[in-house]
Amino acid sequence: MRNQSVTYSAESTFHALADPTRRAVLDLLRRGEQPAGKIANAFPVSRPAISKHLRQLRKAHLVVEHRRGRHRLYQLNPAPLKAVDSWLEEYRRFWQMNLESLKTFVEDEYAREAGKNPGKDK
Repeated sequence: MRNQSVTYSAESTFHALADPTRRAVLDLLRRGEQPAGKIANAFPVSRPAISKHLRQLRKAHLVVEHRRGRHRLYQLNPAPLKAVDSWLEEYRRFWQMNLESLKTFVEDEYAREAGKNPGKDK
């Protein structure tokens, strides 16, 4: 196998993450490699439904499938999640700045109110 750089589609990653069952499958795979049957048994939906979810996760490169004998084993591939993390980082910065502004505003208002009534807090 040649060394190839893999580019992940943020669109397919977000599409795969949009479904709560697929997110739950990824949570299950954080514990380690799992056979398809064990994954299917963890959910109250049919095996064909889980198979479709696993197919979507494979297409998004969020899971890797290995065959061992008759068993299909699935493993989490967290690399595509870096695109999601990068996208979310902008929102983290946005909220951090807004929360810092709110904190400053509230502290200034508190100091102003405390300055108007110097004897009430004692």
